[in-house]
Amino acid sequence: MSDITEREEGLAALRRSLGDEHPDTLAAMLDLAEALWAEGRLSAARALEEQVVATRRRLMGEGHGDTLKALGKLATTIGAQGDLAEARRLQEHILAHAADAWGEDGRDTLRALNNLAGTLAAQGDLLAARELLETALTQMCEVFGEEDDDSLAAMSNLAAVLWQGGERDEGYWLQRQVVDTQRRVRGDGDREARAALAALETMQKESPF
Repeated sequence: MSDITEREEGLAALRRSLGDEHPDTLAAMLDLAEALWAEGRLSAARALEEQVVATRRRLMGEGHGDTLKALGKLATTIGAQGDLAEARRLQEHILAHAADAWGEDGRDTLRALNNLAGTLAAQGDLLAARELLETALTQMCEVFGEEDDDSLAAMSNLAAVLWQGGERDEGYWLQRQVVDTQRRVRGDGDREARAALAALETMQKESPF
């Protein structure tokens, strides 16, 4: 039995026993959407995410943290489908409610900043993306530390934005810092460490340091 088939059967069982609007059912829908996403089935994933968003909006309200998290997943899917303008609109909406739901320095608030920055960069607005990433990274390092996974993700994203914007020395050395930290904390065999190294090696090939 495939992972997706197993999740589909589990979701069907939850719908029968708990109903479509139970929190466990909605969580299972997002888990299935994530599995579909991993296989490139974005339309199917989006349909589930839209259903979860609509249900949580009705039951919990627009600004509830669970509603915003589901909306964030939907925004990521929409962006991956190529509709960056709509993804940006949703991510900006999330940020408008984030501080009330999670706090100014809450992890999910800072992740929302990072996600919006990624969309802005994909749209070519590197200056706005850089400003958001610098803000997010400063706060993440202060609250969670420089070795935190989210801090390192924001650092790597900022390195890429700097590189794309022509500040190649600064982007390279920031990515070098990410690689060194990932290796020290996670080890060379970790998936995130390998991804960080691959990004650094791409920079080295384009502009040898």
